[in-house]
Amino acid sequence: MTGSCLCGAVRYRVNGPLRPVIACHCTQCRKTSGHHVAATSAPRDSVEIAGQVNWYRSSPAARRGFCPVCGSNLFWDGPGTHLSIFAGTLDGDPGVRLAGHIFCADKGAYYEIEGPLPRADGADPELTTQVS
Repeated sequence: MTGSCLCGAVRYRVNGPLRPVIACHCTQCRKTSGHHVAATSAPRDSVEIAGQVNWYRSSPAARRGFCPVCGSNLFWDGPGTHLSIFAGTLDGDPGVRLAGHIFCADKGAYYEIEGPLPRADGADPELTTQVS
């Protein structure tokens, strides 16, 4: 799988399987993206990044990676073995689909979460790869 930012200054390749996409409705994800974030993830050692990524320390435990040229949000890097990849930055059809929602208690007041997918009010280790 390959992906990039909007302007192409940052490109990446994932050499391995991707986790299904999870929608995160936490306040930080909403503030950084303007809506909720839909992200997949892969083991850090399977992701090759070309180009300069700027990292913003968004909490004591995590940082967010974005393109310094166009501002595209690309990555969330927290505890565990995996790097979260914003699904919309992947090229073509990566073969993964939305599998659930986390931090639903923090969702924006302007939308509803509909459909049968699993939901969690906060973090959910069954849905994510945030392994300590």
